[in-house]
Amino acid sequence: MQKIILASASAQRKKLLAMAGVKFRVVRSGAEELHKITANCSGLVKHNAVLKAQDVASRVKEGLVIGADTLVYAGHRRIIGKPKDLADAKRILRVLCSGPHWVYTGVAIIDASSGQMIVDYEKTKLFMQKLSDAEIAAYHKHTNPLDKAGGFDIEGRGGLFIRRIEGCYSNVIGLPLPRLRVMLKTFGVSIL
Repeated sequence: MQKIILASASAQRKKLLAMAGVKFRVVRSGAEELHKITANCSGLVKHNAVLKAQDVASRVKEGLVIGADTLVYAGHRRIIGKPKDLADAKRILRVLCSGPHWVYTGVAIIDASSGQMIVDYEKTKLFMQKLSDAEIAAYHKHTNPLDKAGGFDIEGRGGLFIRRIEGCYSNVIGLPLPRLRVMLKTFGVSIL
């Protein structure tokens, strides 16, 4: 079986791959991501995923390199990434609770030895309950929002205020496993 290399140090992505039973190693990408929508969200996350995968593929001799990029989109060309600080995290949660938003994750897989590449993305729509400032402050006492796109963790206490999800749950965490499984099959790798 091909070696799998994750071009990310994301704890969430590592946890998801391990949960799926995938044996992999991590080689962190140093690629500089774009942070501005030039055409659409799917194009942006796919572009960044390719940059990350290419950076790592250029440094290894063999293996399937998985690059991924996740963003939260709140409409009106407003991309929400990781909060800069706690005040920004509070502002972001207020925005996300005000209406539906979408989580996009781009995934790129590159065979480092042949250069063959496949790129795709996943989109999930979320609806949150309204939160008061006191509830947001209480949430931030228990959860560090600074290392998560959108500033919340759907796996932990952040799941308490998710009213509805339309689409892939693992995508919201940072890696759409059903999409990844199909992409890996293209390279002859089965994770079942």
